[in-house]
Amino acid sequence: MVLPEGFALPPLPYLVGLGIGLAATVALLWAIDPPVSDWTVVAFAPWMATGAVLHVLYQQGAFPAVLEPLFSTGAVYATTAVVAGLVWIVATVLTAMRRNASTARQVGTIGTGVAITFTMFSLYLGAQAGTLDPFWPVVGAVAAGVVAAVAWVLLSFAVTEAAAVTAKSGALVVFAHSLDGVSTAIGVDVLGAGERTPVSRAVLDLAGRLPVADTIGVGWLFVLVKVALALLIVWLFEEYVRDSPRQGRVLLGLVAAVGLGPGVHNLLLFAVSG
Repeated sequence: MVLPEGFALPPLPYLVGLGIGLAATVALLWAIDPPVSDWTVVAFAPWMATGAVLHVLYQQGAFPAVLEPLFSTGAVYATTAVVAGLVWIVATVLTAMRRNASTARQVGTIGTGVAITFTMFSLYLGAQAGTLDPFWPVVGAVAAGVVAAVAWVLLSFAVTEAAAVTAKSGALVVFAHSLDGVSTAIGVDVLGAGERTPVSRAVLDLAGRLPVADTIGVGWLFVLVKVALALLIVWLFEEYVRDSPRQGRVLLGLVAAVGLGPGVHNLLLFAVSG
């Protein structure tokens, strides 16, 4: 009821491999115990986007058959998590060996380079196929930034402590889910795309039964729900982040990934599929 259409586990050998990779990565991170700060969460934002970009490339048929199961729906985020986790481990070790080094900066820099490289490759494939049309995705990205900024300012005035304590991690959560909401609204109301996640589809169906559906569409309610939920989560996490900053920020990062991944996927897929 909550998984998107098309979600399926990869073949058993790939599933076992991903499981072992995730378990080993988590075990190494547990042993190394790297610090988790606001900047650490932000540094992983490009990796969240990378998972989405890799899935778009999978939909474009960019990978050889032997690698395709690693980038299917669901599996792609496990694959990305393993790689990002290994980068985090190496960056932590290198930081311990060098002065004035920053684990978050290394993780973020590498992630940004990887995300940009794969994004450019996806856009290139779209251009080669003659389906590249970035207008609405660019509009969506800008609109999401505006929505997130307004929402964060309102939160800062209404619940100042929550905004101050969660800081960049909280702001990333709000932006990530604003991006998901706005990209879905553009897809449904402007581009005629369908929604694959049952819960999201239920919200859109509810909006479709409202009197204003014929004039302003249905996506506005989805944006409102996504942003409201993001703000509520940030507010509820205030005390948790204050008392247990490490665990709190890790969970906020996971919440951000749930929004940023689908949002980036939507916009890039719209761009390369025309």
